[in-house]
Amino acid sequence: MSRAVNGAVSRKRRKKVLKMAKGYRSARSRTFQKAREAVEHGLSYAYRDRKARKRDFRKLWIARINAAVRAQGMTYSRFMNGLKRANVQVNRKVLSEMAIHNESSFLSLMETSKSQLAAG
Repeated sequence: MSRAVNGAVSRKRRKKVLKMAKGYRSARSRTFQKAREAVEHGLSYAYRDRKARKRDFRKLWIARINAAVRAQGMTYSRFMNGLKRANVQVNRKVLSEMAIHNESSFLSLMETSKSQLAAG
């Protein structure tokens, strides 16, 4: 009886890696060893950057809100403090969209924030 050497499983594993390496240049898409290295790097970057994307968007929203608030003569931190005191629970993503597309409601939120800060 001949010895089974796990060939089908190995081939399947290699084909999976080479399929993931499609679109890479040169040996990185053709040879298993280089492809595996490239795919592992790519997957680690993808994992890392899924976390970074959340930070990047939060920074973008804060920058947009800050710009809109400063145009009205206030700072971002004072605006957010006023909203917190007024117990307004609107997240930064929505505030950013309001600042860009719905100025009237954003200005009303600014007035709410200012009144809470003035009340003390």
